[in-house]
Amino acid sequence: MSNTAIKEQIQELKRTLNVSIVAHYYQKDDVFEMADFTGDSLQLAQWAAQDTKPYLIFCGVGFMGQSVKILAPEKRVLMPKIACCAMARMIDVGYFDATLQTLRDAGIAPEDLMPITYINSSAEVKARIGKMGGMVCTSSNAKAIITKGLESGKKILFVPDKCLGQNIAKEMGLVAKVVGLETDLKSADVLCYNGFCSVHQLFDVEDVHFFRAKYPGIKIVTHPECKPEVCDISDFVGSTAQMIAYINALPKDQSVAVGTEYNLVQRLRKEHTYVLSSTKPECPTMNETSLADLHETLLSIKNNTFANEIILPEETRKWAKVALERMFNL
Repeated sequence: MSNTAIKEQIQELKRTLNVSIVAHYYQKDDVFEMADFTGDSLQLAQWAAQDTKPYLIFCGVGFMGQSVKILAPEKRVLMPKIACCAMARMIDVGYFDATLQTLRDAGIAPEDLMPITYINSSAEVKARIGKMGGMVCTSSNAKAIITKGLESGKKILFVPDKCLGQNIAKEMGLVAKVVGLETDLKSADVLCYNGFCSVHQLFDVEDVHFFRAKYPGIKIVTHPECKPEVCDISDFVGSTAQMIAYINALPKDQSVAVGTEYNLVQRLRKEHTYVLSSTKPECPTMNETSLADLHETLLSIKNNTFANEIILPEETRKWAKVALERMFNL
């Protein structure tokens, strides 16, 4: 079946099944175009939780579908592919407990920590953070969440993305240390778990120098999941939504090189916009979802088989929601 025919069937199934489709910015174009709403992980979770339709298909990675289920347990949430974000997979409850033990060995007790998890984490990790009195953050509100966390008088334990933690700490004039990589952990205000985004790690200082030499006056725009040394020499650093707004506000003839996922960069502007890497920075898990997968998921609703439905234990969902609501309350 051709892509055109599949798209027509998808539109018809959406109408007859009373289902909404959401897609993350990093999805392939043909999947992205089928969505009723597009955005970053938090925007999608918030929109989907308020959507009145009983069925939702989430085109993204696993923790994103879980976030909708956490916020709207009555909704049936399905994913064409339950792809696992590589960063989210770097932290689980076992690794979290091992990190707490490493900090105990360094003389830092769990009760002296305020844990904060980036939204790129599993429901189980969010639940553990919630039980410890901690919060969830996104790349756009990490500074506000860390500021709030510091009011407790405790050190921040930031998981799983060390780069986001380091970049925000530097912006705030705080000392950040990566657990397992650095010593003198007691001197840190922010203790960062040693996780990272495999896509945003592709961008290097040499890439910035290359584009500035080739295109005088070019703007360098990067995501805070990039290495601190890359963010330090960028013209603008921001979340996905913040980058989009910044780039769209630039004059159309302003050249810009962007350090984030390939699919998003390709959609931003057709001219004067470049990917800040000689290697194609394509997220492998985001790109697992195909148009055919989306079609099959819709058919599973029609046939009452509900493929790849997101199911969470109530105890996990309850405490993960506590961690998310602490963020929303700010």
